Amino acid sequence: MRKLLNMELGRKSVEEYRNSRKSRFVIVLDNVRSHNNVGSVFRTADAFLTKKIFLCGITAKPPHRDIQKTALGATESVEWSYYESTVDAVKVLKAEGYRIIGIEQAEGSIELQNFKPGKEEKCALIFGHEVNGVDQKVLELCDICLEIPQFGTKHSFNIAVSAGIVLWELNRYLTLSQEEGVP
Repeated sequence: MRKLLNMELGRKSVEEYRNSRKSRFVIVLDNVRSHNNVGSVFRTADAFLTKKIFLCGITAKPPHRDIQKTALGATESVEWSYYESTVDAVKVLKAEGYRIIGIEQAEGSIELQNFKPGKEEKCALIFGHEVNGVDQKVLELCDICLEIPQFGTKHSFNIAVSAGIVLWELNRYLTLSQEEGVP
């Protein structure tokens, strides 16, 4: 076994990324305080061809040294916009036909592995503040909440880890359903 060289990985250029067909997912960051988390989410969004990131409230915006450190240039490839209010961003996404999905431990939440997005369904995935989670006013606008099952003593994942888990699982499901012809 040999580790592949970077030039063997077939990476897209920023221009190729921008011209690529994107996933049906957008990410909404609701008052995420850590610049490093924001950068990590950009990097993960790039890896999964996420359509756009909505940065809301106190969430830091590029360019910023700490965002760039973890994003590794993904702020140049992934489209983003800033909203002072997460509620305002969610209202815009609802008007554009997105299903609003909070990633949160909440009454009636659906375990991530049990959620099956529709074949053409556009989904806005909302990730919240590192301590307080998704704001209650934002949760009230959500169509559903997804929860990542956990089995240890801690009750939450880091926001960047959560984004990676959710995007992986949803993209995995969509890839499998396309291969199997699931509607």
